[in-house]
Amino acid sequence: MSGKLFIQSSIALLLSITISLSTWAEENNNDIPESPVEKIWELASDDPIGAMLDSLAMLTVFQNLERRIDTTVQFGKFPPGFVPQYDDSIYRVRFERLNAYSPIDFVFNAYVKSYINLYGKRRRDLTERVMGLAELYFPLFEEQLDKYNLPLELKYLAVIESALNPVARSRVGATGLWQFMYGTGKMYGLQVNSMVDDRSDIYKSTVAACEHFVDLYKIYKDWNLVLCAYNAGPGNVNRAIRRAGGVRDFWAIRHFLPRETQNYVPAFMGVTYVIEHAADHNLYPNPPIYSHLDVDTLKVNQQLSLRTVSQFLDIPLDHLRYLNPSFRQNIIPHNTDSPYFLRIPRDYTGVFIANADTIYNHKTPEEIRQAELAAQMSETTVHVVRSGEVLGSIARRYGTSVGEIQRLNNIRGTLIRPGQRLIVRAPARPTTTVASNANTHVVRRGETLGVIAGRYRVSVNQLRQWNNISGTTIYAGQNLIVRQPEGFTGQVQTAEPEPEPKELALEEDEEATGYIWYIIQQGDTLYDIAEKHEDLSIEDLKELNDNISSSPLVPGQRILIGTEE
Repeated sequence: MSGKLFIQSSIALLLSITISLSTWAEENNNDIPESPVEKIWELASDDPIGAMLDSLAMLTVFQNLERRIDTTVQFGKFPPGFVPQYDDSIYRVRFERLNAYSPIDFVFNAYVKSYINLYGKRRRDLTERVMGLAELYFPLFEEQLDKYNLPLELKYLAVIESALNPVARSRVGATGLWQFMYGTGKMYGLQVNSMVDDRSDIYKSTVAACEHFVDLYKIYKDWNLVLCAYNAGPGNVNRAIRRAGGVRDFWAIRHFLPRETQNYVPAFMGVTYVIEHAADHNLYPNPPIYSHLDVDTLKVNQQLSLRTVSQFLDIPLDHLRYLNPSFRQNIIPHNTDSPYFLRIPRDYTGVFIANADTIYNHKTPEEIRQAELAAQMSETTVHVVRSGEVLGSIARRYGTSVGEIQRLNNIRGTLIRPGQRLIVRAPARPTTTVASNANTHVVRRGETLGVIAGRYRVSVNQLRQWNNISGTTIYAGQNLIVRQPEGFTGQVQTAEPEPEPKELALEEDEEATGYIWYIIQQGDTLYDIAEKHEDLSIEDLKELNDNISSSPLVPGQRILIGTEE
């Protein structure tokens, strides 16, 4: 008997220690070796949910990194870059807490854990982008979900549908944040024509999604089946229920559903958990340029071009497209019965209202359409990275530069991966004349006097004299006079095009005899110079010019690029 009592006491003590360790780890975020759930299950390489998440890598609106860094430093529980690991028992406790406050039945198993790993480990950087986009979209989602008396957790469905990418489009044509197909969208009043796609309208598509949720719940009375029907349609769900013998439970009918739908509910549960417990996984929002409070909505009184708004308010066109993704041709039509709305950064609202008549009447509707058609003749080109490729080889293939590819894709370094989609060409920003009453320009990061002069059809020399600038140095946020001030009597050079970079043999200079020289132009890099001259590499330039390895290139500087035969 004593032996049995000893064994029973030992088992009880072991259980007590295990429970204490789990509780202590949950309270202190300590790492415990990961133990397997029911079975090992891996995501398919062509998983569409993971592919949709990858689409965020191409958005160019993530430039507000300072706030993420401040948040991480101030509230972070772990060192930067650290990826916490947890025992399955910790996950189960946290899922029980999710269930305590939601009518949706959250389950933790191998399938769900695979998506926890996707969002919390493998694609951490993109998950932080999703969290940043949530600051723009979730307030609207929550407002409408609450209005329709729906579970607020349904906002996370848009994450697995579109990764909160407002211009997302699936391989089968589903569009927008809520990924409506054409037919389903039409059922809920979402209009699609050559000019407007309401499926990409943030407000209209959210209302339609809520109405769709209400209708589906009336049919199934089970939120997991509602999620299935949202993805695969009621026909596929009803068929799976019949094949499972009439059981109305997702996990019982899962294997009778289409493959994408089998993973849909686990993905929803996984991303809900990860974002709800983001700090526990050392994840913090990578916010885009605009949050919900940074954006204002204005009713449009007549046809309006986003390009015109971009020119008058000096807002980058890609920002306006991002905030107004439903306008397919960058034109907002006028409809008296069902007016359209323009979303712009709140700081520009007053300027738009004060100059509304000028902005509206800048061009006739026909001129707007012709200008937009001409601007879109240059199509965007996308390249899918293959194994072994680098930015340099891709740039040479498409006749562009590494710097331009980095700018188009918002890439800071040169690290790329096979399968990644890179924009290698994109339509240029409009170069039409700015309104005559635009007398000043606020310098944006990366702009030069040459760029600004070209935009306003003036010369660099004029800008320097009007603004009392002796050199070419300007800084972001600086206000520049770009029109001749009243009463100005100085003699300045009239607008001339910037000279093209050229090779220059300085025959009048004795030192130049027998050598070929190149004069540095504004914005030149060693890579650009090497690209312009066949059989010339960056290493060759450095070998020919000892000074350029340690010193930055300066406009007007001359460098040696070869010798005459």
